[in-house]
Amino acid sequence: MKYDIIVIGGGASGLMAAWSAARKSPGARVCVLEKMPKPARKIMITGKGRCNFTNLKDWNAFSAHIRSGSQFVRPAWRSFPPERVIDFFESAGMPTVVERGDRAFPSSHRASDVVDTLVRECLGAGVKIETDAEVVSVTAGNVRTVTTDAAGTAADGIGPYELSSAAVPAASGKQSSFEVHLSDGTIHKCSRLIIATGGLSYPGTGSTGDGLKWAEELGHNITPTFPSLTALVPSGYKEKAAAASLPHHIPRETPLTETGRKFCGISLKNIGARLMVEDTLAGEEFGDIDFTDGGIEGPVGFQLSRKAVKSMINGSRTVLHLDLKPGVSLTELTGRIKELWEEIGRDPRSARIREKERCRILLGKLMPWELIPAFTATHPGIITLERRGRTDTKVWINLVSIAKGLKDWEFKLDGFVGWERAVVTAGGVSTDDVISKTLESRIVPGLYFCGEALDIDADTGGYNLQLAFCTGFLAGQSAAKS
Repeated sequence: MKYDIIVIGGGASGLMAAWSAARKSPGARVCVLEKMPKPARKIMITGKGRCNFTNLKDWNAFSAHIRSGSQFVRPAWRSFPPERVIDFFESAGMPTVVERGDRAFPSSHRASDVVDTLVRECLGAGVKIETDAEVVSVTAGNVRTVTTDAAGTAADGIGPYELSSAAVPAASGKQSSFEVHLSDGTIHKCSRLIIATGGLSYPGTGSTGDGLKWAEELGHNITPTFPSLTALVPSGYKEKAAAASLPHHIPRETPLTETGRKFCGISLKNIGARLMVEDTLAGEEFGDIDFTDGGIEGPVGFQLSRKAVKSMINGSRTVLHLDLKPGVSLTELTGRIKELWEEIGRDPRSARIREKERCRILLGKLMPWELIPAFTATHPGIITLERRGRTDTKVWINLVSIAKGLKDWEFKLDGFVGWERAVVTAGGVSTDDVISKTLESRIVPGLYFCGEALDIDADTGGYNLQLAFCTGFLAGQSAAKS
């Protein structure tokens, strides 16, 4: 099968790239190859099925949430900013709504509407979408492989190369031709190829790093990858996990400990969080956090996970500190807790209540009831026993320790949930090997990259899907022009 443009990967960036190319060049033959039975499987689980598909912040505010490649993606963002993404969906018949934090959703809050709209627009533009089309290899004609000897000198005398072999264009500016080999033995040919295969996160949706392998085989550098926007696992939260290929990877299915079960299912709002790496502040956030069967998640947990995961992989001691009362100082909180304790003591209903039960009442005034078992289990020092005789024991409630625990709840991190539930992939095809204004490879003419296959990633909140859409749009436009 011969096409003008082939897009490998039918996710957010791939479908947008195909639509953009077909609209830019109406007569072009454009094909999307998706190895899963249906396209855009990952979009279906975005935002817990609600699909926060972009964020309406302006560039200055938006770029502050890009963790890698912010200047590289600026031309793509400018070519298809959030307002145009919303216009695309609304003009295609999908109403949208903007919620807190400038986050845009389909009005139905159904991710399937986003997928259906993308597919419908692609088909309407004449794009052919092939599903169950697993690509096993990619070859580029007019590209020769230069093999170097141990000294780094090219066998044909062209010059030294850093890698033992490197793909280089046969002639400067000459268009490559591509052959895409499928698992069923068929071969598709094209003059322009867009790799939109995503990264390694959520492999069940089809993201298994294939595009990174092909890019490397064609001479591109791959920035080391690691999970981002994933659950952080505190010490003692999970049972001991089997050894994993990725350091500190603790599979999500690893059973919770008794302590982990006390935390699981609890959500905290408006808390402060500090990430310490080797006793140095590495990140600070304010917002909401969730304790799940994976570990610490939610907006705040995810925002800090990138630095935390990278630090743990590098072998650094990593600790998360939570402040449940960020609006008051430790001194103010201690004074308030002492006042509450005195009020409880004066209450006639407390006359026959034991100290431990009074402490529980106090904690209930300071935190959600369901958090009390986890708090007391991880702060044993708040209740101490003093033996005054063989049968006489006095229970002491340490009010200062309660205040300190609320202001600085320490979680030593043992690991993180890996690719199986990480929202995005950090790392990917080096942006040094790609032209930012067109997303064309600097190494192989006619080859384009977009979306998560590139070394770009951002915070949770619609930022990553916006990057997928705008890089897909620009890659499609550029491929159609060439």
